Amino acid sequence: MRRAFLLSLAAAALAWCVLTPAAKVSSQSSAAATRSLQVSGLRAPVTVRRDDRSIPYIEATNDEDLYFAQGYVTASDRLWQMDLQRRTARGELSEIFGQATLAQDRLHRTFGFGRMIDQAAANLNPKFSVAVTAYAKGVNAYINSLTDQTMPPEFRLLQYKPRPWAPADSLAVGALMAEYLSSTWQLDLMRASLASLPKEKREALLPETSPLDVLVVGSDRRQAQTISPAVRAGVSPAILAELHKLCEAQQRSFELLGLTPPAVETIHASNNWVVSGKRTVTGKPMLANDPHIPASAPGIWYQTQLSAPGMHVAGVTFPGAPGIVAGHNEHIAWGVTNLGPDVQDLYIEKFDKANPTKYQTPTGLRDAEVRQEEIKVRKGFGSPETETQTFKVTVTRHGPIVLEKDDTRYALRWTSLDPSTLQTVGFLEVNGARNWKEFTAALSRYRGPTQNFVYADVDGHIGYYGAGWIPIRKSGDGSVPYDGATDEGEWTGYIPFEKLPHLYDPPSGIIVTANQRVVGSSYPYFVSHAWATPYRARRIADLLSAKPKLTTDDFRKVLGDVHSIGGVMFARGAAKILRSAGGSASAGNLPPSLIADLESWDGAMSADSRMALVVWQMRRAFRDRIINAALGPDLARTYAWPQADLLADRAVTEQPREWLPKEFGSYAELLKASYEDARQALTKSLGADESKWSWGAQTKARFTHPLAAAPLIGAQFTIAPIPQNGSGGTVNVGSAVSMRLIADTSDWDKSQHGIPLGQSGWPNSPHWKDQLDDWRNVTPRAFPFSKAAIASATKDTVVLTPK
Repeated sequence: MRRAFLLSLAAAALAWCVLTPAAKVSSQSSAAATRSLQVSGLRAPVTVRRDDRSIPYIEATNDEDLYFAQGYVTASDRLWQMDLQRRTARGELSEIFGQATLAQDRLHRTFGFGRMIDQAAANLNPKFSVAVTAYAKGVNAYINSLTDQTMPPEFRLLQYKPRPWAPADSLAVGALMAEYLSSTWQLDLMRASLASLPKEKREALLPETSPLDVLVVGSDRRQAQTISPAVRAGVSPAILAELHKLCEAQQRSFELLGLTPPAVETIHASNNWVVSGKRTVTGKPMLANDPHIPASAPGIWYQTQLSAPGMHVAGVTFPGAPGIVAGHNEHIAWGVTNLGPDVQDLYIEKFDKANPTKYQTPTGLRDAEVRQEEIKVRKGFGSPETETQTFKVTVTRHGPIVLEKDDTRYALRWTSLDPSTLQTVGFLEVNGARNWKEFTAALSRYRGPTQNFVYADVDGHIGYYGAGWIPIRKSGDGSVPYDGATDEGEWTGYIPFEKLPHLYDPPSGIIVTANQRVVGSSYPYFVSHAWATPYRARRIADLLSAKPKLTTDDFRKVLGDVHSIGGVMFARGAAKILRSAGGSASAGNLPPSLIADLESWDGAMSADSRMALVVWQMRRAFRDRIINAALGPDLARTYAWPQADLLADRAVTEQPREWLPKEFGSYAELLKASYEDARQALTKSLGADESKWSWGAQTKARFTHPLAAAPLIGAQFTIAPIPQNGSGGTVNVGSAVSMRLIADTSDWDKSQHGIPLGQSGWPNSPHWKDQLDDWRNVTPRAFPFSKAAIASATKDTVVLTPK
């Protein structure tokens, strides 16, 4: 269906492209002179300076004009991306893409994102309301300035025009990021599918702790309290099949946005860290942030600097949202990573067979809310005509029915289905915070996906706060579906803000988060069972601790580090086992040099490394063989766990007999079979010539655009794949690095910042991918902040004046 859509699009749009000249907007001019542009809606002039990367430095005399100008300027670079995001959240993609996106639209209509966005917009905090209203006016001023000839190319190719931007639309990206960062309910079904296994085997398959853990808050001095309810009956194959279809629809949504689909077993990766002045050459704190949202064209972030009386802040934001999400102001710097708590629970709802709109509750039958959704679906690509398709969404007291088959129906409760979670006034208040007290006060009003916030200030302080809503359950921990007819799985509240994990000026002078388990078993509240593997956090902590005094160049080297702790652990363990079995002489069909290569490999997941690829593929085969033998083929297909590699670590280091597949007499035999599996897989994907095998040949960074695959017209949006340095277990994860920030509190002008491609969403712009080389080389450039530095860096100035 996707191919048919692309071919139809190409045929329909070819004449349009030939007849319509490529458009350029004023923000992409390279002229050095100051220009003036009249814009309706401003109260006073606003100055917009741009440097050689086209980063806008927006200076206004009041907040409303500041956010108006931010909306105007961002739309001039990223309007179609903004429109795509709001259509995705609202379930309106099929109006422009047809049947190809109907499943995605149904999913987001089921979640009710559009209704939730509108409800949230009707009850905004006054400060946030001012910002999004002014921002929307700015976006609309830009839209109103466009003609058919100056419209961004995607609108022209798809033959539609953007409707006016509403303040509610600025909340859409928050809903999408919540979905991207906090979808764990599929893991609940996976855990339930393992119900037939012995308890010890289940726990071994679902590891949570490791000797490599880097805790931020608490310790493991006491035994962790197990509060999970008894595992109920497993999940039927029919339900698992329906789950697979739903996951595919969700994946296609993210593909359309240019994001790599989120795997069920993935805790979305990011790095941040902060060190105190006693650990730096300057004697002042430094902070780094490296969010991992997969590569796309254009990227998910937009660099901006905002200045008005009482505010001066620089960093990145999401196109469509006012303010700055991560960066620094004159007093503080902050960075974010996904904490990843369990904020989703499933409930098996029992509906009355005689009256299918009623379901059981502890007080008897209750009517479910049933709403009818209408989705406009484009008929073809020769015209924008649509037909309307309808379907029904059933909502219980716990939330919408998200999965059903035959008589089994699951409702989803999720913090992000509460409209108040879209109240991101906390970020706006962080933008103006001057110290730890004001910073934490702002975070107390943050309700988005729970994040690890790291902090540094010019007075020498550093800190950490895990901010956001984390539910407290009446019983259990929500790790398997609850019986919806009872109250055992009800949420009794949220962890109080003052009790959320936090840390201020630790004696070590170092705070690191990389989606790892941040709280020890001594922490009194349940956060999650599912964490990212600790490899990245451990590597960052080790590198930062290796030098007594650190510089921004040291930070940059850490950001670019591609050493794989897990890979080295496997390589050394495998070599030891094979050598103990008799060395290369008895290695069967193994290459004579393999054991020595495993022993000497430096652990670098470099693009030109052959051993990096061999170790990665061999380790994967080793793990898959163990899991397939332990679970059987059906359950193995269901199994997914973020820390599954810890099981492989244990197997290769301890060689537990109970995990050795029965067809092998030793782990040496298993490793030989794993190498053969790896060799066959690599031969299939890269060819028989092993001299051409390398990590970068197999693994490439791909910057996808929704229209890049369209015949004839897609070339303008296409960026050639790039051999990747790094992997998911290294600090530099390669294509997922969505921006890099190094904030230097001793001199903000020395702070460094970069994004993967460029500021512009226009493929004919010189700023479409002008930051790509810096991204590849891990050389983020200085981001000027002082007036003098900005003046020196300015290449273009536009003064927006009231019309």
